[in-house]
Amino acid sequence: MTAALPTSDLAQRLQRRAHELIPGGAHTYAKGDDQFPANAPPFIVRGQGCHAWDIDGREYIEYGMGLRAVTLGHAFAPVVEAVTRQLQHGVNFTRPAPIEQECAQTLLSTVPGAEMVKFCKDGSHAVDGAVRLARAATGRDGVAICADHPFFSTGDWFIGTSEMNAGIPAATRRLVHAFPYNDRAALQALFADHPGQIACVVMEAARIDEPDVGYLQWVKDTVHAHGALLVFDEMITGFRWHLGGAQAEYGVTADLTTYGKALANGFSVSALAGRRELMRLGGLDHDRERVFLLSTTHGAQTHELAAAIATMRFYREHPVIETLQARGQRLREGVTQASAALGLGRQVGVVSRDCNLLFYTRDAQGQPSQPLRTLFMQELVRHGILAPSFVVSWSHSEADIDRTIDAVARALQVYRQALDGGVERFLQGPAVQPVFRRFA
Repeated sequence: MTAALPTSDLAQRLQRRAHELIPGGAHTYAKGDDQFPANAPPFIVRGQGCHAWDIDGREYIEYGMGLRAVTLGHAFAPVVEAVTRQLQHGVNFTRPAPIEQECAQTLLSTVPGAEMVKFCKDGSHAVDGAVRLARAATGRDGVAICADHPFFSTGDWFIGTSEMNAGIPAATRRLVHAFPYNDRAALQALFADHPGQIACVVMEAARIDEPDVGYLQWVKDTVHAHGALLVFDEMITGFRWHLGGAQAEYGVTADLTTYGKALANGFSVSALAGRRELMRLGGLDHDRERVFLLSTTHGAQTHELAAAIATMRFYREHPVIETLQARGQRLREGVTQASAALGLGRQVGVVSRDCNLLFYTRDAQGQPSQPLRTLFMQELVRHGILAPSFVVSWSHSEADIDRTIDAVARALQVYRQALDGGVERFLQGPAVQPVFRRFA
């Protein structure tokens, strides 16, 4: 790999031009320049498996591919072939295509508890649909969200709770209330403070911390006791924790569940699934007020549903979940050993499940540090690793993991020096910033 070479003039010109044409220079905040070190590739032009090449032809081992959406690998042949076949027949018609029913049946036979499903393009719309449906079903406006889960939707109801809430009406912000994960008293207090007002609780079944014993079932029982609905966001846990998602792993099903990301290996498909009595409110076979539920021009394009079907079939026929766990476990062990060898166990390590590894970077006092996160990512890039996280895919081989562990060990040597002599001496550019911040 030649990742240590400087970025070409062409790449720099295109990067400047991107900022002239696109607010922030990227269409997804998490892919913006402020999220990566200065030496990170400005553009990726192609990928194969877990490897990606930038505009200057440099190769990287990539992690967290497509914001954790590409679980099998870039340009993954079984998925690409299914998409290519479907493209020959057109992608969008004035009436539904049979593949919509096929994809619905495939998903509903894979995940637990769901009786009906509706597809859309992104996770935000799916969660928005769940919230709207819950509000319609309960006749309430309030929403409770887990404060420890960082992102649910681009909709006003959620963005209004963030630091980046410019343009969100105050009345909308007042409708959403947050509670900590695994904190039973806090959720009870929230219902007590807003009696008869909360339509639903929106949360991930798990993210970094595992649920306390009995916690998820307690949440479901408590939510129902207060006349509300439970919504699980399985954008990340779905098709990583278990073939049937976190609900199959923990044995607790929600009233409504949203899926996406790994559902179609990077193609734009998300889903809202749930109990028939709720989902049918968005249909034609009831006498209640109709709910406008996930209706978009491109909501069920046939080639992307073909990608979802091919992805789910591959999961059923191959040990994908087991491989993600095994590769992640090997990477966790390597990072932990490399960090301990330099006395950095308190400063650099990984959290969450082996299939969903996130790394932390802390200063000498053990506090989270964005400059040190930047330095760590910068040094990984220098050794050919593009890693905003250490989330693995099916395509990460043992050799890829070994090369990554070696790069981590080299990066930590610089990290150690930065702790002793000051991080500013080693950074090539500005520190990365949180996405949700009030000012640029």
